[in-house]
Amino acid sequence: MVKDISRNRLVGMWFAAVAVMIAIVIVTGAKMGATTTALLLALSFVPPGIVLALWPAKPAPTIGDILYAANTRGDRS
Repeated sequence: MVKDISRNRLVGMWFAAVAVMIAIVIVTGAKMGATTTALLLALSFVPPGIVLALWPAKPAPTIGDILYAANTRGDRS
């Protein structure tokens, strides 16, 4: 399952989880100051930013893909 997940879906699930946590805090009536709120929001944006920066949009080509491309170029004589 982990291999089939895209980075956009993972980031979306992260933001959904953060939204659920914020809703739980609001419903329970926990007291939060401005600095705590700012820190939690900043920490909720850091992991998706790292995922988007480091996870390649396209998977790297396999050895088979590279060999197939080399054999089908059309410059055979």
